[in-house]
Amino acid sequence: MRMLDGKVCFITGGASGIGRGTAIRFAREGAKIGLADMARQEKEAKSTLDEIAMAGGEAVFLPCDVSQPNDMERAVKQTVGRFGRLDVVFANAGINGVWTPIEELQPDEWDKTLNTNLKGTYLTVHYAIPHLRNAGGGSVIITSSVNGNRSFAKAGASAYSTSKAGQVAFMKMAALELSRYNIRVNAICPGAIHTNIEQRTQQRHTEKVEIKVELPEGKPGIDHGQGDPDEVADVCLFLAGPMSRHVSGVEIYVDGGASLLK
Repeated sequence: MRMLDGKVCFITGGASGIGRGTAIRFAREGAKIGLADMARQEKEAKSTLDEIAMAGGEAVFLPCDVSQPNDMERAVKQTVGRFGRLDVVFANAGINGVWTPIEELQPDEWDKTLNTNLKGTYLTVHYAIPHLRNAGGGSVIITSSVNGNRSFAKAGASAYSTSKAGQVAFMKMAALELSRYNIRVNAICPGAIHTNIEQRTQQRHTEKVEIKVELPEGKPGIDHGQGDPDEVADVCLFLAGPMSRHVSGVEIYVDGGASLLK
């Protein structure tokens, strides 16, 4: 028997990167997938759906904006309507946003990062709770980051780091509150994972606030701290499945230990 046979998983930001890798991994372990992402990600989502189908899995693409309540309520309901239940929620969608000195960061840029990363996490969990309760419990996984929790070395990333720290605080509150319903809540904190998110990062004048740090000779961490989405997906599989049945309220760093020195 596969680890997620009979389970239904809802994944935001599922068309690419960590979301894509985890969706495919979950499907191979027997889960049915509600794949939520922006409408403009339709091409990437189709590729993910095709790979899931080739692996014998079943998934549906749900175009939505995680910062919009109506979108998220509809996407969660569509997943349950299609597959009949909800067992695992992976609140993964996020952006790097704009990295720039605080005095130059504009209010709308701050809002966009916080609305996507932090409000989006809250909305995902908020609308999923009734369905997880109906299933008798489940697992919620939140994608945070080493940044804002263990590392603060990214110049100009005040909005991003704040959103990622907030996700961990939200996770801990949710873990306590939802334990009465047998719902576990945990967070993953990836480091340098090979995705395309860096290409979507806008940086302005970060050299003004950069602090030069000279590390010891050599690069820290397993594989020099460089990872792939598949390695993060394996951690998510552990948190989604029965082997983590007594694990809740924790953040797991997935960076080969590199952030311990940064």
